[in-house]
Amino acid sequence: MPPDPTRAILPGSYDPVTFGHLDVIERASKLFQAVVVAVVNLPVRKGKTLFTAEERCGFIEQAVEQAGFEGVTVRPFSNLVVEFAEQNNARAIVKGLRAISDFEYEFEMNQLNRLQAPDVETVYLMSSPQYSFLSSSGVRELATFGGKIDDLVPASVAMALKERLGR
Repeated sequence: MPPDPTRAILPGSYDPVTFGHLDVIERASKLFQAVVVAVVNLPVRKGKTLFTAEERCGFIEQAVEQAGFEGVTVRPFSNLVVEFAEQNNARAIVKGLRAISDFEYEFEMNQLNRLQAPDVETVYLMSSPQYSFLSSSGVRELATFGGKIDDLVPASVAMALKERLGR
């Protein structure tokens, strides 16, 4: 069965989810009837995560529910992103891009993914200007040193970060 053109996945580590991530999730939900936020269980590129996959999924589910995004589900995954797309009958992988450095990495991944699954396309959404600087690693660093993060992540995430990393 060919992939469904109305379904997409949004893979990432989301460690933690930020308002930039939620912006891309919301925008993808307006482009596709069904969006699966795919939370990688053990990211190879970023190493050990601060929060478990279950915690990260919970943060996203809570934020998506509070925001009222339509057609969005959240699932962890531990395999190739194109395999996850195929398992979820998704035609597209949606990725957010902030800067040139994001593009270089995503361009390479796109080429590898196309070799594995040529019928799954990658769609890129440029970050909204107010989130172009925002990264999970930056939020974690701010939280570690007691910086203000309440305007960068949902309240439940800010509280969890302060508990886990706060000094």
